[in-house]
Amino acid sequence: MRELILLRHAHAEPARTGQADLDRSLAPEGVAEAEAAGRWLAEQGKVPDCVLCSPARRTRETLEAVLGTIGYVEQRLEPAIYEATPGTLIALADAHVHIGRLMLVGHNPGLEQLAALMHSGQSGDYRGMPPAGIAVLSLPADAEIEPGIAKLSAFWWP
Repeated sequence: MRELILLRHAHAEPARTGQADLDRSLAPEGVAEAEAAGRWLAEQGKVPDCVLCSPARRTRETLEAVLGTIGYVEQRLEPAIYEATPGTLIALADAHVHIGRLMLVGHNPGLEQLAALMHSGQSGDYRGMPPAGIAVLSLPADAEIEPGIAKLSAFWWP
């Protein structure tokens, strides 16, 4: 079995006039949420082997706060995660099939739709993923990702 951990960015500040969405930072509440997410991952023994993170400032800051709790792990920015569809996220996860526990740090609706699609087989069958929410999906080690292949083994939010 391998695990795919989906982490939605924590609460972000609203965009200021003229500010690009990519440049929105975490709100103070979001920093606390991200730190709590890191503590939960550590307590559950769900430290990822590798992290792919959207280049948006709020996702990078979420990851920084998580890593402040769990310690350094291999990571890289992945531009395709920003505004990604479930199909794009599946392709990224499939490209990293050799990683036992992969974490994607990104955005809704892509993350919550991916979790629903992998668990229930239907991307419209989702209930939402709150800021700093974590979904842990377990799936066969070498299998390509497809609808309904995963078990939702944990779901947490601050």
